[in-house]
Amino acid sequence: MKALIKYGWDLYKKYEEGINYLIFGFLAFVLNYALYFLFESVLQLNYLVATGLSWVLTVIFAYWTNRTFVFKSKNVSRGSLLKEFASFIGARIATEFLEVGFMYLAVDIFGMNSYIAKLIGQVLVIVSNYFLSKLWIFKKK
Repeated sequence: MKALIKYGWDLYKKYEEGINYLIFGFLAFVLNYALYFLFESVLQLNYLVATGLSWVLTVIFAYWTNRTFVFKSKNVSRGSLLKEFASFIGARIATEFLEVGFMYLAVDIFGMNSYIAKLIGQVLVIVSNYFLSKLWIFKKK
């Protein structure tokens, strides 16, 4: 049993960044989807408004988890934190445009169910966000 635990821990340490990104990306996805459902179904907001509101709240969560647990940013000065946060927001805005554009095409043009479109859009966003974060925002100096 000890050998299995050690093997699992060694595997986790080897792929820690990717595993943590998947864990916190999944949590961000669940948060985003739950908020979307709340805004669109419960509060009966337009699906595009619901997408935007769920995005804002999810981005705040994602910045904190990505910075703290995934990429373990060492930026502490005011200037470097501001640059990091601005880059994160800029990347997330770009991927939000990707999602909203996809949602518009899928729902309004092709008549897809908005929940299925949201699910597909989120997969596109999560993959895009990982590469933007790894290669641009939290890159190791």
